[in-house]
Amino acid sequence: MKYIGFSEAIDDALGQAMAADPRILLLGEDVQGMHGSLFARFGRHRVRNTPISEAAFLGAAVTASMAGLRPVAEIMLVDFIAVAVDALLNHAAKLETFSGGRWSAPLVVRTTCGGGYGDGGQHEQSLWGWLAHIPGLSVVVPSTPADAGGLMLACLDWGSPIIFMEHKLISSVWLEFLGSGGRSSLTYDVPRDGARGPVPTTWEPVTIGKAIVRRKGSDVTIATLGVGVHRALEATTQLDNQGISAGVLDLRTVSPLDKETLCDELRHTGRLVVVDEDYEGFGLSGELAAIALEAGIEIEYARVCTQMTIPYARDLEDEVLPNVIRIVEAGRKLMG
Repeated sequence: MKYIGFSEAIDDALGQAMAADPRILLLGEDVQGMHGSLFARFGRHRVRNTPISEAAFLGAAVTASMAGLRPVAEIMLVDFIAVAVDALLNHAAKLETFSGGRWSAPLVVRTTCGGGYGDGGQHEQSLWGWLAHIPGLSVVVPSTPADAGGLMLACLDWGSPIIFMEHKLISSVWLEFLGSGGRSSLTYDVPRDGARGPVPTTWEPVTIGKAIVRRKGSDVTIATLGVGVHRALEATTQLDNQGISAGVLDLRTVSPLDKETLCDELRHTGRLVVVDEDYEGFGLSGELAAIALEAGIEIEYARVCTQMTIPYARDLEDEVLPNVIRIVEAGRKLMG
C-alpha cells in the first residue's frame, strides 16, 4: 500500500493501464501540463493537448473509440460539457442501440465537478443526474483515492461511453490550483481524509455499479457520493452524540445504480436521507426514493441537495450547497 492524493491516484491507475494497452490515449485542454508524469512517460502522441473546443475533441474521441482506440477525453469542468453534449447525447450514447450492437463507443470522459470555493454557477455544477438520465451513458463519482484509481481502471475496460467525475474539493491537484490566483485567503469545506488516502501498489478494477457501506447505522441511512460521503461521515458523528445511529452508503456510481444494496440498507433503517450536490428537481435524489417505493419499502425520506443556481458570493453559496449542518438537521427531522 502507498498513501497518495486523489488526483495522483487516478493518474497512477491510468499510467498502469496505458503501459499495458497502447490503445489508450489522453486528450484535452492542457493535459500535458495537468498530467506531467503521464506526458513525460508516454509522449505527445498519447497525451495530446487540444484547442479550446470541447465539441471538437470530444467528437474526435467518439470517432477514435469507434475506430478501436480507448480515448480518455478530459473536459476541465463538467459545466463545459454542455457545448459538446451532442457528441454524447445523440451519438456515443445511441450508437450501440442504433447499430444493433455492431458498433460501440468505449470512451471515458474525465471531468471535474462540484462547488464550495466561490467560482459561481457556471463552474461549480455537478450534473451527474442530468448525464445519467441519458440511456447509454454511465456515470461514476468516486469518494476516495483507492476508489478513484480502481474505478478509472474499470472505466477503461467498460464497453460503452462512461463519465468519470472528480469532485474538486477532494482533488489534491485542484485544491492547489484553487488556492492560487489571489484565492489564498479562502477556506474550503475539505474533509480530513478526502484528498489523500491509502491505495494499492498494483491497481485492480473496482466494480462499476456496486455501492459500498462506509458506516453501518440502525436509525437512518444517508445515501450519497463524492465529497458528500465525507460530509455525511462527519454528520454521523454529530448525530451519534444526539443518540441517532446513522449509516453512510457511498453509491460510487450514478448509472448503473446499485439498487440492491440501497434497498437492503433501507429495510433495516426505514429512513433515507439523500445528500446530493446536484440539483434537487428531477434528479438522483428523487430516483433513490422511487427505487425504494417500487421495491415495496416504506420509508421516511429527506434530501439535502442544491436547490437553485449556485451563487457566486461565498456566503450565499454555503447556504445553497449541501453541508454537514443541513445533513444533521435532515437526520434529526426524520427521527422526529
